[in-house]
Amino acid sequence: MPAYTVREWDKLAYGDDQGQIPAQYADRFAALAARSTFAGRGGSGVLEHGRCALRARGVVGILAAGNASLEILPKIDVATGETLDYQNATIRKRLVHMLAVALDLKIDLGVITDLAWQRETLLEILIRIFCDKLTAALRKGMPRRYVECEEDLPTLRGQFNITRQFTHLAANPSRLACRFDLLSEDITLNRIMKAAVVRLLRVSRRSSNQQRLRELAFVYADIADVPASVVRWDEVVIDRTNQFWQALFAMARLFLQDRYQTTTGGAGQGTAMLFEMNALFEEYVGRLIARALTGTGLTASLQGGRLFCLNEQDSERGLFQTKPDILIRRDGKIVHVIDTKWKRISSRINDPKQGVSQADVYQMMAYAHLYHAPRLTLLYPHHSGLGPEDLVHARYRITGYDTILETASIDVSKSTNILMRLRRLLLVEEPEAIDPID
Repeated sequence: MPAYTVREWDKLAYGDDQGQIPAQYADRFAALAARSTFAGRGGSGVLEHGRCALRARGVVGILAAGNASLEILPKIDVATGETLDYQNATIRKRLVHMLAVALDLKIDLGVITDLAWQRETLLEILIRIFCDKLTAALRKGMPRRYVECEEDLPTLRGQFNITRQFTHLAANPSRLACRFDLLSEDITLNRIMKAAVVRLLRVSRRSSNQQRLRELAFVYADIADVPASVVRWDEVVIDRTNQFWQALFAMARLFLQDRYQTTTGGAGQGTAMLFEMNALFEEYVGRLIARALTGTGLTASLQGGRLFCLNEQDSERGLFQTKPDILIRRDGKIVHVIDTKWKRISSRINDPKQGVSQADVYQMMAYAHLYHAPRLTLLYPHHSGLGPEDLVHARYRITGYDTILETASIDVSKSTNILMRLRRLLLVEEPEAIDPID
């Protein structure tokens, strides 16, 4: 199966020349991407279908159409002296790490060899991790729960169903209407696992993954087949008796549901698993900040606030609701508002405004007015053009408010000491020199 890789915002040439992908593959990828909810009105929110090339946008993941696949990787700075395969492997590892944090998964990335990170696509790596974790969980036994059953039996079992006995079985006294609890493996959690295995068996192209998925499908042979569209996710209860299944449940949800976004093009048309980097970066950073603030007296909440910018004069109904990415509180009072932006800013030497958009500044000024926090932060991914390490790049005082707006960056290309680095950003002392902002 031909597999192609392109990085976010880069182009992938197609045509008949050597080194280009065939035009029919490009058409299939573009058509599948256009069906995504991320595609937007013009249909180019995932891939721009140009005359000679496909250009990836701010969405990453996998597009599998026909017998070919296209992997879109995020634009994360990695060591430039290494081979392209090695660089892509490093980016895959960082992306899986971000997914693990965002989805609260416990994944040991070290069990996958460097060669596998280089040779396998993001989808196949996620399938491999899922198979490893599911196999390990099944060795401890398939989860079971008591389910209520109703059956007509020759002898009484459990409780006697009087209503059914004297209506449906009135003419057949040899059978007793029984209602009883049965310890069963055919429960919603196992049905979800089976649905995930069946779906991945259709999309995987790696022979080793296919073999393991077939073995897992055999284990789940006696579990009912339930389409992902009608799965009752709310019926699954994760408690101390089945805590080991928490990560598997989250991964199955990733494969079957649109936690970020999954597109299926129908039989023979293809499938896609896509992640909007803005949403993923926000969730990733938010969860890490919550961990970093442990023991500091500060707490973090994601997508909180929800105050309105306007109220109708007559009805006082709120309009234009705000949803700051991260709110930090001390003793219940908001002291810091953080908005994450998955875009590259420039150094202040190259651009005094650092490429920060005016709309983003207006948004933060609205937060200053509504939430009365003394500190606001626009947080971006760090890159080599900003210097050797992540830091607060600039601070401004918003005119008319005793509020500081700052731009900062965090390096997602390395996980080393990331909680310490985030804590250093959040607890940094305010410098004396601050530029005004109108």
